[in-house]
Amino acid sequence: MPNATQPNPGDTVSLETLKKQVLEANLELVRQGLVVFTFGNASGIDRYRGLVVIKPSGVDYAALTPSDMVVTDLDGKIVEGSLRPSSDLATHLLLYKEFQGIGGVVHTHSEFATAWAQAGREIPAYGTTHADYFYGPVPVTAELTPDEIGGEYVYNTGVAIARRFQGLDPLAIPAVLVAGHAPFCWGKTPHDAAHNAAVLETVARMAYYTATLREGCAGVSQALLDRHYFRKHGANATYGQEKECT
Repeated sequence: MPNATQPNPGDTVSLETLKKQVLEANLELVRQGLVVFTFGNASGIDRYRGLVVIKPSGVDYAALTPSDMVVTDLDGKIVEGSLRPSSDLATHLLLYKEFQGIGGVVHTHSEFATAWAQAGREIPAYGTTHADYFYGPVPVTAELTPDEIGGEYVYNTGVAIARRFQGLDPLAIPAVLVAGHAPFCWGKTPHDAAHNAAVLETVARMAYYTATLREGCAGVSQALLDRHYFRKHGANATYGQEKECT
């Protein structure tokens, strides 16, 4: 796992701003066609205060407001809000604890990414679109055992994700497929997490077509994977515009 980055009070936003960011991330899932009805959820974390903001459980997206967002501590205790938090809260909390560099988590049941998860197959790095966002295959977890399912199921889902990422950098591969379930994605902010969820669905759809058109496709070369991933990520990234000093 990457070393934890200590939070800086100057980098944090107000809790009200974080609520708005989390609401916007949830609405982005709807706009991108990644959720139906009340499926899916997005959250964000204030690491300085140790608080998580998450979508309430089972509330229609069209009715959501910033004040509906539920605030909990990292143990899941409700700090603010009158609604019950998302039923996936325990998974979100464990990911925040395990992946110290992330600031937002998204869970969807988007069609193609979920199909790969249900098949228990990782998404291979077939081309440069994948390489722009994921430095290698998008991994799939092991199936949960009957005891894990019958016990603290949502928490154990997070455990399965953390176990699968041993030896992997969650910032370099900001998504996972939970076997038999669906994807979780994350990013430095709630917006980034929602963005990565949208890209994951696009990549999953392309990968399905690629595997269908060419069974046994070996995928992108390591050289091309490196070229495309590192042009967007890391200290020597060249993609986009330099930020002007003010």
